[in-house]
Amino acid sequence: MTTSQTVLFALLIGLFVAGVVLAFVMSERQQQRIPDTAEPVVPTGVAQVLSVLRSSAMVIDDDDVVRKASAPAYALGLVGGHELKDSGLSEVVRQVRRDGQIRETEIVVARTSAAPARHVTARVAPLGARLILVLVEDRTRERRVEAIRRDFVGNVSHELKTPIGAIRILAEAVQEASDDPEAVERFAGRMIIESERLARLVQQIIELSRLQGDDPLDQPLPVDVDSIIATAVDTVAIDAESRGLSVVASGEKGLKVLGNTEQIAVAVGNLVANAVNYSPDRSSVLVAARATEESVEISVTDQGIGIPTEEIDRIFERFYRVDPARHRSTGGTGLGLSIVKHVAATHGGDIRVWSVEGQGSTFTLTLPRKKQEARP
Repeated sequence: MTTSQTVLFALLIGLFVAGVVLAFVMSERQQQRIPDTAEPVVPTGVAQVLSVLRSSAMVIDDDDVVRKASAPAYALGLVGGHELKDSGLSEVVRQVRRDGQIRETEIVVARTSAAPARHVTARVAPLGARLILVLVEDRTRERRVEAIRRDFVGNVSHELKTPIGAIRILAEAVQEASDDPEAVERFAGRMIIESERLARLVQQIIELSRLQGDDPLDQPLPVDVDSIIATAVDTVAIDAESRGLSVVASGEKGLKVLGNTEQIAVAVGNLVANAVNYSPDRSSVLVAARATEESVEISVTDQGIGIPTEEIDRIFERFYRVDPARHRSTGGTGLGLSIVKHVAATHGGDIRVWSVEGQGSTFTLTLPRKKQEARP
């Protein structure tokens, strides 16, 4: 081998060795960089907890990718694929990632074609060095109940002011007319009417409040329908007679429903009282009971003012009246049908209405029938 060949061979050996060393160094550097670029792994315990949570929960990495989410988070529309859909919640996640501080916030999940807007509270906290944990609770029902409570208090305050104000004005009139016996008698009569209306309103507020706090009946008892109807008819007898109204009870006899006697009596009594109050003088009101396979239908039919079609869906709202101008003359409080609706719901029943404006209405209360009396 010549000298030039020896030098060339040595040079090739050197290049080969240098290549091997360079490849080894590059491999070591790549291995050292792997921990920096590897995707963060959700701890096993956290993943297991999220899989059984009934509330919405998500684990988000430092690239805003949702690594793990509970089923309710998808159902609520907070997560789509591996992306957090709510921009407000995403901003809170970024803030927590910047400073590591736990944050709580309340957001409204936007309404979609498939679901209404939802009010939720979110608690966002760091989970390790690169993950963020988001826990979300749906507070929609609580917000709705709170809104209903505020409306109820406002409506009660407004309704109470009317008879209280009337009584005050009448009392002042009596005081000023102390030397006029006829005026005193007239004003005193009006005071009695307004005080009775006030007492009726307070009683119905108490009844509605109690019903709203009742759970569905766990152990309903047999309730005699004939007795319930007879009591309701007897209660309005004096008022009906003074106006020439005929209140007739008919239908099947001997029927029994399952439920609470007091609540059912209040519901049927309100239906009959409404029918009498909104019927013209010398007309008739029919109260009838009819059995079906699984239930008993108690219907109350009047020949009163009727209900406009566009208002039928609202008549069961608290304090709503079809004809507000007439409520003083009829003594209505706007709570009777709300009470009926709650009684029906508590008993697992239903309340329906058929009405033609100017001709009259039929309200039908459906309640579960006593099982041993069910038809074969």
